[in-house]
Amino acid sequence: MSQQAPAPSPPALPVSLAANPKLSTWLKFSRSGQVMVSPGKVEIGQGIVTALAQIAADELDIDLSRVQMIRASTAVSPNEGVTSGSLSIQQSGRALRHACAEVRQIFLQQAAERLGVGIDALGIEDGTISGPGNVRTSYWELADEVSLDRDATPGIKPKIATSRTLAGHSVQRIDIPDKLFGRPRFIHDRALAGMLHGRVLRPEHARAKLRELKEDSAQAVAGLVAIVRDGSFAGVVAETEHGAETALNALRKGATWSDGEPLPDEDDLASFLKAQPCESTVIGRKTATAPGAAVARTIRRQYTRPYIAHASIAPSCAMAQWAGERVHVWTHSQGVYLLRTDLALVLKLPVENITVEHLEGAGCYGHNAADDVALDAVLLAKYAGGRPVRVQWSRQGEMSDAPFGAAMAIGIEADLDAQGEIIGWRHSIWSNGHAARPGRAAQPALLAAFELENPFPRMVSTNPPQANGGGGDRNSIPLYDFPSWRIESHRLTTMPIRTSALRTLGGQGNVFAIESMLDEIAAERGEDPVAFRLRHLRDQRAQDVIRAAATRARWKPEKQPGIGHGIGFGRYKNTGAYCAAIAEIESAEEISVRKLTLAVDVGEAINPDGVINQIEGGAIQAASWVLKERVRFDRERITSTSWTEYPILRFSEVPDVEVEVIQRPDMDPVGAGEAAHGPVTAAIANAVFDALGVRVRDLPITRDRIITAMELS
Repeated sequence: MSQQAPAPSPPALPVSLAANPKLSTWLKFSRSGQVMVSPGKVEIGQGIVTALAQIAADELDIDLSRVQMIRASTAVSPNEGVTSGSLSIQQSGRALRHACAEVRQIFLQQAAERLGVGIDALGIEDGTISGPGNVRTSYWELADEVSLDRDATPGIKPKIATSRTLAGHSVQRIDIPDKLFGRPRFIHDRALAGMLHGRVLRPEHARAKLRELKEDSAQAVAGLVAIVRDGSFAGVVAETEHGAETALNALRKGATWSDGEPLPDEDDLASFLKAQPCESTVIGRKTATAPGAAVARTIRRQYTRPYIAHASIAPSCAMAQWAGERVHVWTHSQGVYLLRTDLALVLKLPVENITVEHLEGAGCYGHNAADDVALDAVLLAKYAGGRPVRVQWSRQGEMSDAPFGAAMAIGIEADLDAQGEIIGWRHSIWSNGHAARPGRAAQPALLAAFELENPFPRMVSTNPPQANGGGGDRNSIPLYDFPSWRIESHRLTTMPIRTSALRTLGGQGNVFAIESMLDEIAAERGEDPVAFRLRHLRDQRAQDVIRAAATRARWKPEKQPGIGHGIGFGRYKNTGAYCAAIAEIESAEEISVRKLTLAVDVGEAINPDGVINQIEGGAIQAASWVLKERVRFDRERITSTSWTEYPILRFSEVPDVEVEVIQRPDMDPVGAGEAAHGPVTAAIANAVFDALGVRVRDLPITRDRIITAMELS
């Protein structure tokens, strides 16, 4: 008796739309000819508001100028969690495309009833709905007749790719004109009526407690409104920024702190990481032995990266205003709903009493101090008599008190057979967790919450599950066709230095390690590193980006003294964008990156110029990480608290960057923001080896690190 095939699964809504199914939450029409689109993802310089506007305009058949993008707010926007992980297009874009496709159909049905024609006879052009005999109406005329207070319907079919007129084309970014002409757009530029200014006092030594606070000198500062103290949390509120700074400096002189907690040895992070108590997990295992294969030898290598600062161009800033038992917060947090959750925990208020509204920040990505400064503002504003309080961190505070990207030690062992082919692979990671964002635990993850008289416990960072891309283990499972492997992650359960989400999480470190190890093996074999990678890849899209980058870079240029070329490849989270990078470096007194050539495949590129912008930005940031960036500290405190001690790539050092986008309009789009970091890191490291014949396995690749590697080789 033949078995019946299982029934197909019923259609499902996109994830963000399933969580926020009410169509009116996503878009509204005005009689004046505008569509208000309200995503839950936020603009942090990645151009997402432009790409989402393109999607909405395409599905609704309206001109892009009619789309008005509404900033995320807990008062009006869908709850899309946090803007992170290069997921905005995948999550918000899919949800918005589906919602707009259904709304278009709803309006067509209403127009058909009004005009007395069949729905199939109607068309839409820039919001005008017309049919035979020149009958017509529009979204704007029907806006009062159509209620979008209804849930989205599964199974709606958006337009096919060939019917879209905006998606796949580069359009001018919506957010750029304000930034170009210096119009107020960032939270740092905003001023509320009656606004006061606040500053918070924090210790120099890690986790020191405030024992005594003499307030006399600060009380004498003109314009002082309040001195606030709750346990080790202390701050001032004043009429002006200058007054707040003056009062804070006076307060600092009157503060007595306990000893802090010891920090690791900065120059031996690998030993520290491997010696700490940890939670060990097998991330992936594959067992298959080729017939007759035997291990002839095993290559063992260790790669490290340091703690890395977010080093946002503008220090974090927030504003808060109380009205009775309600508080309104303005923030550049990437997760307004998640921040609201933690604020409610700290304040012991229902979430309905807290409104969190997004404003863009000048340099906000990953879990920097945007959420921390929001709680600072809320706590100080409680003593401002109902006036709004603006709090901006100092550069020193931003570079010492914000969470860092976690340091990593990565050990790889490769078993080779008699012909030098890889027959076994083992990859082990030692690192703190890479995520301690607000709103995801029973306890808050905000700095001031740890400092109160009745403090919340300090959160030890965790790793997202592999299904969500992983954390320290991100990109640790090889994409290459090795017969067997074992991948282990050792997450530290102690955290003397505060860590949380930095772009790519562990992806940068793991791709650097994998791609460096592959290059070492290819070099031993005398095999071209591009050919070696292609030979071990089955994924055609992976092969395509490598070939595209190699072709564009004319791989491999003729050898020149002091010039090196290297390649790196990765697929972000192993499920997102494919990216290959070829670096050309010059070795003089210091390593300089002359050129980066990249190819990227993000599926359907909604705004190709936006994709290129993202890959360029990621490539330049990765070059800065590789060549310069390293959080410095002694055994008591963070010492890299200015641009002098924490240098980043200067404009004069920015390489030429070329990006080729492989457009695949028939495939779902994925994010581009973090795809370049790992491949560029590996490409630069491999180019250094090509130029100098020495392998630097510890980031950043500085003159001292090269000399050390030469001495050990």
